[in-house]
Amino acid sequence: MVEFRIDRRSGVATYQQIVQQVRQALRLGTLVEGDRLPTAAQVAAATKVNPNTTLKAYRELEREGLVEPRPGLGTFVSRTLARPESAGDAVLRAELAGWLDRARAEGLDREDVEALFGAVLEERFPRA
Repeated sequence: MVEFRIDRRSGVATYQQIVQQVRQALRLGTLVEGDRLPTAAQVAAATKVNPNTTLKAYRELEREGLVEPRPGLGTFVSRTLARPESAGDAVLRAELAGWLDRARAEGLDREDVEALFGAVLEERFPRA
């Protein structure tokens, strides 16, 4: 099951953070077709987010065809975003982990790493 983390300082709407975290879990294979998402009440209890915020996120995911509500049962993943895993994924993950270890050793904190990574990501993969 996915555990949502809400960053109230990020400037990103709370419902959008939930949508992004579900998409990421789908890409990484943490969530797969048939998995049940936590209820709005469970998310509210864990994150102190209004249940309606979670419902808004789930409706967005439903519009994208990623989840489907089943009345009386919950909200379930209807398709994945994961691509078939390749041997290169493991190598890239290990290299990234090594880079993060070096960044920490150089004294960078999480926010520094996110800013640096975000800047380079935007350079290499600009949004259209």
